[in-house]
Amino acid sequence: MQPRTITLISIILAVVLFRFLPHPPNVSPVAAMALFGGAYLADRRLAFVLPFAVMLLSDLFLGLHDTLLYVYGAFAITVAIGLLLRERVGVTSVTLATVGASLTFFLITNFGVWFAGGHGYPMDAAGLTQTFVAGLPFLQYSLLGNLFFAAVMFGGFHLLRSYAPSLTRTA
Repeated sequence: MQPRTITLISIILAVVLFRFLPHPPNVSPVAAMALFGGAYLADRRLAFVLPFAVMLLSDLFLGLHDTLLYVYGAFAITVAIGLLLRERVGVTSVTLATVGASLTFFLITNFGVWFAGGHGYPMDAAGLTQTFVAGLPFLQYSLLGNLFFAAVMFGGFHLLRSYAPSLTRTA
């Protein structure tokens, strides 16, 4: 394995530890990790497998729930957004991608909560609206957490590359 790949995986695994520490709801490094992996890991399969492996392992400890498919689907889309960032990583593009990934996660997972039923929301347009309104505080936390962890991961790797040029992708 190349030093660049080892460094990228190490950064991803290091931030995953934060998932196990006490934190506000939805302030987690997983979306930033999926975005970062999609943007930087040369092996696209690894970009998808790594976040799912981390999620599955941590979900086994933290608890499984009836909206896992929606959560994992939203993270797959986040990896795909990261793939679109390749060769275009910059402050503006990463910020926009992070906000877009956060909104996508919010829409998909809140729809999943409503669609899965059993959460007390009526199965009609009013119930779906209630689900989205109830999820707004989580969106706020998610957005702040995603922006923070994306800044740490993308910014940290940028700084590492300035000190270790061998980490820069070669054609």
